Amino acid sequence: MDISNRGVDDESKLADRNYIRWHAEGVEKVPENEEEDIKAVADMINTIQKAQWNTHRHCYSGTHARTQGIVKGKLIVHDDLPTHLKQSMFDHGAEYPVICRYSSEPGDPGLDDRIPQPRGFAMKVFNVEGDFLPAGVGIPTQDIEFNSTPALDLADAKTAREIVDLRIKYGNNQPELYKHLEVRPDTELQKFRDRVRNTHLESTRQYSQTAYRFGDYIAKYCLVPNSDTQRKLYDETVKPDEHEPDILSKWLQNFHRDHDAEYLLQFQLCENLVDQPVEYAGKVWDPEKYPWQTVATLLVPRQESFDWEMKNFWEDQIRVDPWHGLKTLQPLGGPNRLRRVVYPASSALRRKMNARPEVNVKSMAEIP
Repeated sequence: MDISNRGVDDESKLADRNYIRWHAEGVEKVPENEEEDIKAVADMINTIQKAQWNTHRHCYSGTHARTQGIVKGKLIVHDDLPTHLKQSMFDHGAEYPVICRYSSEPGDPGLDDRIPQPRGFAMKVFNVEGDFLPAGVGIPTQDIEFNSTPALDLADAKTAREIVDLRIKYGNNQPELYKHLEVRPDTELQKFRDRVRNTHLESTRQYSQTAYRFGDYIAKYCLVPNSDTQRKLYDETVKPDEHEPDILSKWLQNFHRDHDAEYLLQFQLCENLVDQPVEYAGKVWDPEKYPWQTVATLLVPRQESFDWEMKNFWEDQIRVDPWHGLKTLQPLGGPNRLRRVVYPASSALRRKMNARPEVNVKSMAEIP
């Protein structure tokens, strides 16, 4: 399925649709006891981090602990966007330096690549100008994060509290974990992470999962591999009996050493809060009804994708946080309110246990 917005007729139709304003009534509804649930999740994520410290004698992030590669590139905002897409930092043609990290989503840095699990992609965009959210004041970057599954299993704070608790108790015993998941109404959402295609990361589409302000509107975003070479790699899947435990990282190194990469950054605008809930991130917004629309291109030139110094700097000192960015790209909904508390708590524990200060990099020059 072609999810780009390249047809002139289609663009004209998309420009006339009734997109919901980000501040409209009913967009965000904070449920009862959410603050308590969020605090409990933050504590549990710290528990997971401490368990990993006991194994590795080093503290990692509570999620996306395994670095698969880190690359530098540039994000090019298209200069011919229709008016409804000229929002926030995308309101004019521009070029921004970026640094990007490929990861595996679970909190275990030693997770075998042959085990199917969601994969992540995070991007720090530099030289951004505008009015920043409180956590990002004085840091001219826009942090953007992605996951390879379009729906978030930790779909709201209550669900996150329940699921993280189950994973802590039964994470090493899948039959027992599944016994508890199968009595839940969202059992398919929770078990989907174990059935994802385990494929080459350069061919993997990435999603925001949660909703964000998009200037005047509300949107989710995704990153789509766009070169012929990347698309051909989609059929290259991990074979447990043939490949090594670090095959995803090795595949990335081989690709970036010999090829440029290109991605489309696309946004999916919100038109119906029932079909496209903001508070609950466990539902996919139907792309047939609510098409993805391209606003920018990410270009990554050939380079070495695995550098030990850069890896250690990112894991021990950098923090990627969607609350580090522009007010016009503000994270929305319960899962993002959870991140506003959990991410700083996770980062603070890492700094304490590893005795390394957090570094809020402001330019590409500060990256090793």
